[in-house]
Amino acid sequence: MLTRRATFRAGIAALALAVTPAAFAPAALAQDGAPIKVGEINSYTRMAAFTEPYKKGWELALEEINAAGGIKGRPIEVLSRDDGGDPATAIRIADELVNRENVSLIFGTFLSNIGLAVSDFANQSQTLFIASEPLTDELIWASGNRYTYRLRPGTHMQAAMLAEQAAKTDAMTWAVIAPNYAYGTDAVEAFKRELTKLKPDVKFVEEQWPPLFNIDAGSTVRALEQSKPDGIFNVTFGGDLAKFVREGSLRGLFDDRVVVSLLSGEPEYLEPLGAEAPEGWIVTGYPGMDVDTPEHTPFAEAYQAKWGEAPKTGSIVGYNSMMTIKALLEKAPNLETETLLTTMEGLRVTAPTGDFLFRPVDNQATMGAWVGKTGIVDGAPVMVDWHYADGEDYLPSEADALKLRPENQ
Repeated sequence: MLTRRATFRAGIAALALAVTPAAFAPAALAQDGAPIKVGEINSYTRMAAFTEPYKKGWELALEEINAAGGIKGRPIEVLSRDDGGDPATAIRIADELVNRENVSLIFGTFLSNIGLAVSDFANQSQTLFIASEPLTDELIWASGNRYTYRLRPGTHMQAAMLAEQAAKTDAMTWAVIAPNYAYGTDAVEAFKRELTKLKPDVKFVEEQWPPLFNIDAGSTVRALEQSKPDGIFNVTFGGDLAKFVREGSLRGLFDDRVVVSLLSGEPEYLEPLGAEAPEGWIVTGYPGMDVDTPEHTPFAEAYQAKWGEAPKTGSIVGYNSMMTIKALLEKAPNLETETLLTTMEGLRVTAPTGDFLFRPVDNQATMGAWVGKTGIVDGAPVMVDWHYADGEDYLPSEADALKLRPENQ
């Protein structure tokens, strides 16, 4: 797996170097009232279930910002592009946004391989990149660079949240199932590491690594069942999750077993399961309109009023992405990349999830996630028994994070 990952990273680096670099002149401020242009890239056709709510989220925030006068009298203009789920396409688009459209920064991306590709481009082109959604921790640690910041809590943070709950159960033997790419491998490594810290006697007895979006659910479930684990750690999502749940339920895989599942409490993935949704799984996710904090309620009500639906996880990630850009541009005295980078260090953002900041040590936001269980309420699958886990509590120490960054090795 390390060899494949190294090969992928080398290929993406070559693609990033192949694009025409910008002249890298300092970003001059436009005349008063001229829009501040920012670029946005995401897999809208490939991952519509998550990216459509995400786009609605940042569009709501953008509308609110510009209706209030923009940033220092200038509106924000977002140039949004669809990468089609392809890293090479994402790099080409990023190059066009930076070198033809002269955007001040780029934000977005969903899939981890695309986030890594755009991060490489950002490093080569010396462009600020705010990675909204990719979860692989390679983005901020092993392959981190000074131009890339990550918003969402990554695999280490969310796996640590779940390991904390898993350690409270009686499960001692565990099987894992995860998609065979950066996000999946990172999540499994983190869960193993964090659970073992809390419960040193646990054993991992089986691993299944189906290809992303091409799971053979029958053979996967049979292999997991044959290992007779006490608990299962699941990292599949989207269509793969639906197939896994259906086949596992038919074969009784989940009966009398602890199941811990990354992201499965997110409405994007939980709601499509409908009547087949499992109950009692320990998950990270988002309880939507049930969150009634002073920070969240105005956002949820405004989102529902504008779009006629309850917000999803993508919605709040998109909204928080734009609020990050708002906080950055309000604080930065100009649009020069070096100024933006300096301003991003320790930047504090006010958001529906509560205030969070970007750690200077590794460019990771302290935005948290909700942890709870899957349940059925009024015939619909939802998160129950949930709480909000502050991201800062689940990050490695600053000293440990420093050791993970390439510039410190």
